[in-house]
Amino acid sequence: MYKSSILKLKIFTLLRICAVFLTLNAFSLPVFSQETLKEGVEKKFEPSEVILEHIADSHSFHILGNTSVPLPVILYTDKGFEVFSAARFEHGKADYVGKYYTYRLINDKVNIVGANNTLLASATVLKLNSSLIDFSITRNVISMWMSILFLVIIFIAVSSAYKKRQGQAPKGLQSFMEPIILFVRDDIARPNIGYKYRRFMPLLLTIFFFIWINNLIGLVPFFPGGSNLTGNIAVTFVLALITLILVNLNGNKHYWKHIFVPADVPVWIWPLWWVIELVGIISRPFALMIRLFANITAGHIIVLSLISLIFVFKSLYIAPVSVAFVVFMDVLELLVAALQAFIFTLLTALFIGSAIEEAHH
Repeated sequence: MYKSSILKLKIFTLLRICAVFLTLNAFSLPVFSQETLKEGVEKKFEPSEVILEHIADSHSFHILGNTSVPLPVILYTDKGFEVFSAARFEHGKADYVGKYYTYRLINDKVNIVGANNTLLASATVLKLNSSLIDFSITRNVISMWMSILFLVIIFIAVSSAYKKRQGQAPKGLQSFMEPIILFVRDDIARPNIGYKYRRFMPLLLTIFFFIWINNLIGLVPFFPGGSNLTGNIAVTFVLALITLILVNLNGNKHYWKHIFVPADVPVWIWPLWWVIELVGIISRPFALMIRLFANITAGHIIVLSLISLIFVFKSLYIAPVSVAFVVFMDVLELLVAALQAFIFTLLTALFIGSAIEEAHH
């Protein structure tokens, strides 16, 4: 048993080192541009540009080395839809003249090129009256679809295994998934929600496995990984918004009475109490959003920064130290990937439990 564990650890470490070297291969992309190669002049390596490029969303999906697949750009303008390939932008070096407008890609954001070379950005939450709304299929969208596909395949396989092996000991993938599902049920849902936990188990399992598998995908430096889905503030915002809506829709009379008609608070303080409670309702899912986004993004930045040291110092002597620290950080990130999924699911269950808790007499 001991020898088997040691062998697995050695294989895992070897795989992580291989992944690091594949990441280094990916990092060699921005060091030289086509122009500098033609002139024989080395371009200065900018770590911040490389790091921001790897943690941001993109209109192309990186496969390995210099190979990437351009993704479809889908734009809705005030004159109609425009659909074309992101390859038209030539990695941001060229504008695309469409049917209605000329488009320019700046920092992976599509802009309309107007008169006097002015730019009109796509619509955002704070600016919905724009002439351009971007519905493009980006790298994060592809990553999300892949994670959903993985989850569907895994749970269909586990479900069919339970139907075929009723009353028998779990086997294979079923034996791996069952302890995790029981952990979510017995250590997250039941203690924090109470006897009504079964109603919320599908949601909690979906949140836990969705976050966990996307965290793991983000650690893989080559296809099908390489994305930073859970390090995208828009994704964590939607997950937090789901928690906010679900908690307040399921709040019982005691929950809302505590907010609007607090029993032990003087009436003249009620308006201030309402403001405090409203801030609390919003701040709890907001904390979920920021915690997941910040922890995952910070992990990616640390790993990319350590790898960048090799190119900054331009020395082979720094490579063993950098690779060793990256392997250590990757192993730590495996723990963080599961821990962040656990914390998000745990706090969601805790918020639900506080909203449906019966009054104590």
